[in-house]
Amino acid sequence: MKELALKYGCNPNQKPSRIYMTEGELPIEVLNGRPGYINFLDALNGWQLVKELKEAPGMPAATSFKHVSPAGAAIGLPLSDTLKKIYFVDDVQIPLSPVACAYARARGADRMSSYGDFIALSDTCDAATATLIKREVSDGVIAPDYTEEALQILREKRKGTYNVIKIDPDYVPEPIERKQVFGITFEQGRNEIKLNDPALFENIPTASKTFTDEAKRDLMIALITLKYTQSNSVCYVKNGQTIGVGAGQQSRIHCTRLAGQKADNWQLRHMDKVLNLPFRDDVAKPNRDNAIDVYIGDTPEDVIGDDVWAETFTEQPAPLTAEEKKEYLSKVTGVCLGSDAFFPFGDNIERARRSGVTAIVQPGGSIRDQQVIDTCNANKKPFGIFVGTTEAARKYRDLGASYIAIASDLAFMAKGYHQMVDELKK
Repeated sequence: MKELALKYGCNPNQKPSRIYMTEGELPIEVLNGRPGYINFLDALNGWQLVKELKEAPGMPAATSFKHVSPAGAAIGLPLSDTLKKIYFVDDVQIPLSPVACAYARARGADRMSSYGDFIALSDTCDAATATLIKREVSDGVIAPDYTEEALQILREKRKGTYNVIKIDPDYVPEPIERKQVFGITFEQGRNEIKLNDPALFENIPTASKTFTDEAKRDLMIALITLKYTQSNSVCYVKNGQTIGVGAGQQSRIHCTRLAGQKADNWQLRHMDKVLNLPFRDDVAKPNRDNAIDVYIGDTPEDVIGDDVWAETFTEQPAPLTAEEKKEYLSKVTGVCLGSDAFFPFGDNIERARRSGVTAIVQPGGSIRDQQVIDTCNANKKPFGIFVGTTEAARKYRDLGASYIAIASDLAFMAKGYHQMVDELKK
């Protein structure tokens, strides 16, 4: 099959719509449903992410994509009893395979953002993974293959319309990619930078230069996730999974704050008060996710107030105070942080510190690199920062199509030429 007609493009008024190959056959097969334009953007970018993510630690990987950026990504490490409860899989009766664990982690990283996600799996979707997927609100899944049992489970989802895509794992795209904007064609070489290369982590300019293998693994996960995230983007990672992705912000510090708040929320879900919230049996998972998000946020009265608590809980929960949250988060450590371009100011480091970050990877290239390094060195926690010296990746993304610019470690990397000239004059 060389082309596949779609219902419509990004919006219902954008017709006709299709995906097609100029040479060869499409490397995908739709096994169920009718995926749309955005579905395929999520699916194909998600597939690239998990394929690359698996190559780094050699473990099955999964991602939960929404609006052409990953809400979560993870490798298939086993789940603790606490994580099973946080991710609402503690009642699953069958053993969870590594790929199932990877999806539970990817979905659980930011359950609010993952609502209605498109899933990508690096390995064959088995019955355990399909069982988890069936329980969630999701648009579809892409994987290299499916067991018969898994396919049957997925075909029963969403009244038989759930999107299931099979992709050829051996497919290699052409080295040149193109995109049209306003009738003008853009052409460039694909971004083939290998972010699991240990050489990327050789330059450590901070005083702290010792990192565990787990930290290096998590830093690679951060970089690979960011490669497929709309810029500007920042990613927090802990124990083999993202816990906060800040995507598509014009300001780097706003990325760091957004992703940091998501990471903090993930940490706070581990607190006993949150784990033991007395939900009514008839409250569905999406409503529980929303209630938890509000409860640990700044307006808990919206769900535990005297006039509303009975809608969600069997008894009125005690508030989670700001002091309790601050005390709990002050003990968090071992979080890794990645950025898709340089941090221009030390304020990003200070914000990262409050979320337990102890290792950072970023390309470098700011005229204020030394200020950022000094902020790391002055920190109370053992910070480290990797700065690429041979090449630094900077990317531009539009509706999921990857456009990467590779530059040397010059400050031109993250800003337009004229903007940079103006800054250098200051």
